[in-house]
Amino acid sequence: MLTHNLGYPRIGADRELKTACERYWSNEIGLQELEETGKKLRKIHWEAQREAGLGLIPCNDFSFYDQTLDLSLTVGAVPPRFSRLSQAPLPELAFAMARGCQKEGVDVVAMEMTKWFDTNYHHLVPEFTRDQRFSLTPDKPLAELKEARGMGLPAKPVLIGPLSYLLLGKEKESGFHRIELLKRLLPVYRELLTELKRGGAEWVQLDEPFLALDLSPEIATAYRDAYAQLAAGGSLPKLLVATYFAGVGDNARLAAGLPVSALHIDLVRAPAQLEEVLPLIPHELSLSLGVVDGRNIWKNDFSRSLRLVQRAVEALGEERVMVAPSCSLLHVPYDCALERDAGMLPAEVIDWISFARQKLDEVVTIASLAVKGGAALEDPRVIANAQSLERRRHSPLIHRPDVKERVKGITPEKLRRSSPFATRRARQQEALALPSFPTTTIGSFPQTAEVRRLRSRLTSGKLSAEEYRAEIEREIERTVRFQEEVGLDVLVHGEYERNDMVQYFGEQLEGCGFTRGGWVQSFGSRCVRPPVIFGDVERRGPMTVSWTVFAQSLTERPVKGMLTGPVTILQWSFVRDDQPRSDTARQLALAIRDEAAELEQGGIRVIQIDEPAFREGVPLKLADRAAYFAWAADCFRLSTSGVDDATQIHTHMCYSEFNDIIDRIAALDADVITIEASRSQMELLEAFKEFSYPNDIGPGVWDIHSPRIPSCEEMFDLLERALECVPKERLWVNPDCGLKTRGWSETRAALANMVFAARALRERYFAPPAR
Repeated sequence: MLTHNLGYPRIGADRELKTACERYWSNEIGLQELEETGKKLRKIHWEAQREAGLGLIPCNDFSFYDQTLDLSLTVGAVPPRFSRLSQAPLPELAFAMARGCQKEGVDVVAMEMTKWFDTNYHHLVPEFTRDQRFSLTPDKPLAELKEARGMGLPAKPVLIGPLSYLLLGKEKESGFHRIELLKRLLPVYRELLTELKRGGAEWVQLDEPFLALDLSPEIATAYRDAYAQLAAGGSLPKLLVATYFAGVGDNARLAAGLPVSALHIDLVRAPAQLEEVLPLIPHELSLSLGVVDGRNIWKNDFSRSLRLVQRAVEALGEERVMVAPSCSLLHVPYDCALERDAGMLPAEVIDWISFARQKLDEVVTIASLAVKGGAALEDPRVIANAQSLERRRHSPLIHRPDVKERVKGITPEKLRRSSPFATRRARQQEALALPSFPTTTIGSFPQTAEVRRLRSRLTSGKLSAEEYRAEIEREIERTVRFQEEVGLDVLVHGEYERNDMVQYFGEQLEGCGFTRGGWVQSFGSRCVRPPVIFGDVERRGPMTVSWTVFAQSLTERPVKGMLTGPVTILQWSFVRDDQPRSDTARQLALAIRDEAAELEQGGIRVIQIDEPAFREGVPLKLADRAAYFAWAADCFRLSTSGVDDATQIHTHMCYSEFNDIIDRIAALDADVITIEASRSQMELLEAFKEFSYPNDIGPGVWDIHSPRIPSCEEMFDLLERALECVPKERLWVNPDCGLKTRGWSETRAALANMVFAARALRERYFAPPAR
């Protein structure tokens, strides 16, 4: 029974890739050293997969930034504005496309970035024009295939499939649909697949996650035609089409009918689809079963997985069944062995978890057990696995009856503010006395090396809690004074005490744990350590109040309290899988509600409850969305409704498309929503215009994930575009996101430009009448 993996984490167990990229960007190392780091990491990751005993090992799943960006470079879909960089080395061109470029007379904005389906991983959005042409630059996939084969590995190159690649993109001009470009793209794919076969690839994996979404008849037809064209003429490697994150559902017949050698389905997200798909599998097609969870960290239930694999073996035979994780392991950390002596997770919880390295072993173990038939259930490995799961099920770490009772006591009155927005807005304006086009930031300020050292010294015991607090308060005071000087209207304290917007809260909640080495990639060099929510969640005590109240004591201007919303904490954590996610979200909402109430009691009159993952959490299938929106919106309103009408509630969302859920965003009833909008040049606001979004909006005018410093004129132009969609009375001015990753020199210059642009806008639209 063939075992394989769909993709492996690439940042390095100690985030070596992050370090190398950031050193390269700051000119501390050259391109050769950067590429050597990539080569070393690939070798380590391939060796781990060979050691586990996989039958096929992925290659070309590595990237210095993003796999969608890499494919755009491979097929020649480079936006024209980067033409002056076309002769640069591929990593340099890729980084310019991902981060923008402002040097040596070149000033170009980055490509848009958005979430990879319903994950917290961000990909670069391909840009297409009506006359788009494609051409092959196969250097990267061929080079990595050669590397892997040079190690004697059974290497399987991984590519995003042609339909999913086009559907992930965006038309940069009207009057055509990007799927019309398929006829130009397919010859390039065929050429690439031919080159990979010449390079020794027996199998190639084509990721087609859109096959698990609702497809129009036109797209379904395009799938049939595209794969028929790829199959025509032969001379290609065996193709494995991979679907994941949902069941193929209505697309089952389409997916099973593609002329390829194997189809992969996700039996973690949609185990019931096996019975739907099996009768449709033709005799020449193998079926890959994703039975090990590639999205979460809990130990596999061997008996459950074996039932699925053995059912497929009964129908198809061992030789036509493949075993794999549900999706790429990009979304989970490296190795939970790193946690055993760290003392950060309870030892009992470590016994329940499985990171990428352990998931490889689970895949191979399940395949070896499946061939034993009914005798597999008596295998010591299955018995030990069942005992571990049973210990978890009954652990006192999980269950807190008082928390469950409080959730039961949530009433409809707790799910809404006491007055409508118009009433609240009048009271807030009276209390805050803000000018037109009020300026603010999204929350964090630069986390300098010195700030990170302070946290490290506190953790290691080299700095006392009192000394740490005094140092952080000095950072807060400097930041408040800077904001006053630059002229911002609503200030923040800078979040210097926080390691990450979710991890920070997870560390202060009962029922949550955190890791030493549980890093996963969010985008580029940005890595996060998601909390581990293993039990019922409850707030231990105030989490942010003292820092925010201290900042407010330094200034007469309003200081925002900064909280992370319940849906985002849920989405960006490794969440327990033994109860509905909605139940855990309600527990989180009650914790955030308590924190918001204490902030208000401390004199804080503006509170931001960030929900950047609200869009990310939307189910991929339309039929599943109503239930999600109901509980997700309820949880946000539960967290915000405990404050007075005069307290202004903000929320922030970024790197998402809102067109199809704008009514659901409005249902959150935040007084102010700030969104990422600069990379799209305010295109995202069209949804707010068409829907007539009723509350205040702050579209970002500074792309903080780019090292570029936008000029006053650029920001002013963006704000003028925003005014085509947002009434002038309800427009805020702010960056796209928090400033944690930016340097102070960029921050000072960009915020000064932003305030200047806001003031120029006030003069234009709210100038005093002539005498």
